[in-house]
Amino acid sequence: MKITDLKTWVVANPPPHFGGRYFLLLKLTTDGGVSGAGEVYAATFSPAVTAAMIEDVFARHLLGADPRRIEALWREVYGRGYTMRPDVSLVGVLSGLEMACWDILGKEAGKPVHALLGGRVHEKLRSYTYLYPQDGDAADVYTDPDTAAARAEEYVELGFTALKFDPAGAYGVYDGRQPSLDELERAEKITARVREAVGTRADLLIGTHGQFTAAGAIRFARRLEKYQPLWFEEPVPPERPGEMARVARATSIPIASGERLTTKYEFARVMERGAAAILQPALGRVGGILEAKKIAGMAETRYLQIAPHLYCGPVEGAANIQLAACSPNFLLLEGIQTWGGFHAEILQTPIRWQDGYVIPPDAPGLGVEINEAVAEANPYRGSELHLEMHPRPL
Repeated sequence: MKITDLKTWVVANPPPHFGGRYFLLLKLTTDGGVSGAGEVYAATFSPAVTAAMIEDVFARHLLGADPRRIEALWREVYGRGYTMRPDVSLVGVLSGLEMACWDILGKEAGKPVHALLGGRVHEKLRSYTYLYPQDGDAADVYTDPDTAAARAEEYVELGFTALKFDPAGAYGVYDGRQPSLDELERAEKITARVREAVGTRADLLIGTHGQFTAAGAIRFARRLEKYQPLWFEEPVPPERPGEMARVARATSIPIASGERLTTKYEFARVMERGAAAILQPALGRVGGILEAKKIAGMAETRYLQIAPHLYCGPVEGAANIQLAACSPNFLLLEGIQTWGGFHAEILQTPIRWQDGYVIPPDAPGLGVEINEAVAEANPYRGSELHLEMHPRPL
């Protein structure tokens, strides 16, 4: 069996753009006509540049290769150009191609990917969503306590038992910083109102984006501890896990981190420092499915849990589901609301969400197929990055 073809799509994600401006999707095909889907979560270059990177890696390493040789292909790509280190853009490209190989292997075997990685241990996967704005909201769900509380109550009524929100405000290229007294006050008011609205029906997940110094994060956490959040996400920038460990030692809130990390090597540094209790690999960036499974195994030896991260499209989401289904130390799965809207339209068969849980598919491979007609009908022609940060000090 050999890989013979690659197809890529930069798919515009229509308003309200939940999950990002666009999705970088790909399909590998073998000489036997079997195809596999992948998704690249790369935010550091424009989508056209990233698509060209995918094509370059494919031409040099995957064209004519056996998709069953995932370890060898991974090493060849990881070490190309004398790198052998966690390069976030290269490893993002590698991630999408690697998950497409797993999709092919599952289809060849007639089994879901989780059956090839030890077998399913979770029949359903507890899921969470961000609090998202709705048309007609009079105030900003991210800054107004009453609006945040109203959205939280609606999601709990749908069946969610965990909700994430960002009470810390804007983030930028000059972070980490000390939070102002106004920021601390606003964050506490939002968290208090959301907790009041949902009671004990849902865990609260405090999402931040590496905004603070360790000292600032400790001040922030102490304002929120009384509301019993399940986690405090990425309290400091990702370069210094030792500083994150300082925060972890100073608060009762479990620290979660990992969306900006790639490979087992970066996650190992977090684990060795005791910097996080909950690890959040994003499978379109971390190095793919097998790399994430290795990270989950390393975490299991330290009694740490995993909660796969998603700010992307549903193909990465499908890979996250396969990892979660076969990982004993799985905690929570991130989704975009109930996996409806464009996340459902871009797939032939939508991801199955039911009463707060995702049901892992039994179909071969990743269990999803790209709706190519929808992908072709929604091209993204802009040059913006997937995410933008505030360019000036806050």
